[in-house]
Amino acid sequence: MTTEWAQGFARCGSYRQPLQKQQMTKSRLEPQTGTAFELRAGQSLRVIDLEGEQVADLTAFARSDCSEWLSSGRSIDYANTIYLTRGHILYSNRSRPMFTIMEDEVGRHDFLLTPCSRETFEIIYKSTQPHPNCFENLWRNLAEFGIAPDAIPTTFNIFMNVEIGSNGSLNILPPRSKAGESVTLRAEQDLIVGLTACSAELSNNGSFKPIGYEIADAAVEL
Repeated sequence: MTTEWAQGFARCGSYRQPLQKQQMTKSRLEPQTGTAFELRAGQSLRVIDLEGEQVADLTAFARSDCSEWLSSGRSIDYANTIYLTRGHILYSNRSRPMFTIMEDEVGRHDFLLTPCSRETFEIIYKSTQPHPNCFENLWRNLAEFGIAPDAIPTTFNIFMNVEIGSNGSLNILPPRSKAGESVTLRAEQDLIVGLTACSAELSNNGSFKPIGYEIADAAVEL
């Protein structure tokens, strides 16, 4: 794995194929899988919980320079809330807008916790058995764009329901999303996006389901 990571870092920023124009695409992520794709400035990404109570991990990188990435800290700091929803902007580590949340039918998402990984299941679940995980699903798909695993930041965990106790403890509760509910984000710059259907039992109320997503140009109604 170390060799794969190093090779990915060496390619970082070298992806320069022309952006493909598209009016509308609809896709589906099977349970515990991931994908990566381009999103042009002005396009909208609608993420849909097809069956209810399923989290989708989202990350993004500037297409022109993948050392600019979606930042949890910047976004939370500027919004002055950990619960980002309609009207909020998701910023990069360079304080440039990456997404604006245009529509939100759920209103509860997480931007504190990292994508689940092999170590997540070893440390939290006390399991050393092979398990699909969002971190691997992200880096394996983002590798096509020259993005290395070490570059993947804290993800915007769409539909994840995390509450903070009075003592600062984190309580992971079932997602509030019902079947068919969605969140729509508008790209504020050309992006490379990673998206998963989350693989962690605690995040998804103990089961795994698919995630739908749609990409549309600004002139197309979702």
